[in-house]
Amino acid sequence: MDSTSAAVAGAGTFLWLGMVLAISFLEAPLKFRAPGVTIPIGLGIGRRVFRALNLAEAVLAVVVIAAVATGSPSAGVVTPTAVAVAVLVIQLGVVRPRLNRRSDAVLAGEDPAEHRSRAHLYYVALETVKVVALFWLGCAALA
Repeated sequence: MDSTSAAVAGAGTFLWLGMVLAISFLEAPLKFRAPGVTIPIGLGIGRRVFRALNLAEAVLAVVVIAAVATGSPSAGVVTPTAVAVAVLVIQLGVVRPRLNRRSDAVLAGEDPAEHRSRAHLYYVALETVKVVALFWLGCAALA
């Protein structure tokens, strides 16, 4: 990759990675442990935070795609870019709508323990794949 495209792709990728790590793996699990945070309050906060995170991710994905596309990338850069973007698309198009329906039901009074959902587990698994892909991409872009 040319140096400008590599720098933009690397910066965008590591910013994206940092946001995912901070929100998905720190903020999300910790908010429910804070004193006085009930499940409805935690869900309300989480929905707003993840809506903002996903918007920022979409913007960063466009920046990274543009930088990679204009930089004469190798397969070692294109592959993790495709993986990270594909995971984000799956999360936004498939898993997030299921999580939103689930949180709507809980906020409407359904007992969360009564009907377990695997959507959260899928989201976490996809986040893990995305983190690996973003780390790989950031390192490959800056190599």
